[in-house]
Amino acid sequence: MLDVVPLKYGTAFKKAFSDPAVFSGFAGAVLGVEVEVERVEQEHGFRPVFGQVDVKYDLFAEDARKRLVVELQHVRENDSFDRFLYYHLIGQAEQIQSASDDRFRRTVYTIVVLTRRPSDPALRFDVAAQDGDLRDLGGAKLGVYGHRLVFVNAAGLRPETPAPLRRWLELIDDSLDQRVDETRYPEPLLQRVLRTIERARVSPEEAYLLKEEAQWESAKREARDEGKEEGLREGEARGEARGRAEGLRAAVLDLCELLGVEPTGAQRAALAAMGAGELEALRQALKQTRRWPA
Repeated sequence: MLDVVPLKYGTAFKKAFSDPAVFSGFAGAVLGVEVEVERVEQEHGFRPVFGQVDVKYDLFAEDARKRLVVELQHVRENDSFDRFLYYHLIGQAEQIQSASDDRFRRTVYTIVVLTRRPSDPALRFDVAAQDGDLRDLGGAKLGVYGHRLVFVNAAGLRPETPAPLRRWLELIDDSLDQRVDETRYPEPLLQRVLRTIERARVSPEEAYLLKEEAQWESAKREARDEGKEEGLREGEARGEARGRAEGLRAAVLDLCELLGVEPTGAQRAALAAMGAGELEALRQALKQTRRWPA
């Protein structure tokens, strides 16, 4: 048995799946198309920023014809599906740089990896996809658009889950309890993932980032619990919002400590008055700029 870092953590997931061979094998299994990339970027963003909201893709790769994005989500946010659709659309729209050349030169594939069983029974799927192609009234595809947004859930495996993808999702799900029987995964690419996430191979810097992720996940979980308890007294919606704000406030302060940013008295006072939306925007700004926004 191997002691591993769970693949629910972005630090471990991005480290393992930024290997071009692993990325290509996984994306190919999800999409059912041949994928072979030479370079995978972490936290990729477009410069100059495209659109009204900046994006940072967990993993990003492209060749002359395909643009591939892989995103990981463990703790589901209320805006998850909208957010990942936005990422997918920006990956398409960013290619149009002038009125004289308005063609999509690359087909965009966005893959979102989920690792938790949703509370909503309607969302308990193994694979769900948005196919952007045109269809005639008989339902036949016209082959005009190839862009695809695909969600896969490691906690939603079914007997019908395609075999190549099943193996990847089984490994992701198996890693969540931090112990994996490596003999169950003899495939060379899966062995590469296991070697990457083996706890003995984690560097001190990676261990620190993993700790920050664990604290952030805990803060969000506590915020939900706090919100539910408060909701019994004052209404579920109001309580969840308050609990989420408290969790976000604690997460911002933890992130400041990690980045070496010391908020001033005025900044701390502003922080105390912020709602959940403002706190999330501040957290994202700190992650991107590594300083308190002006």
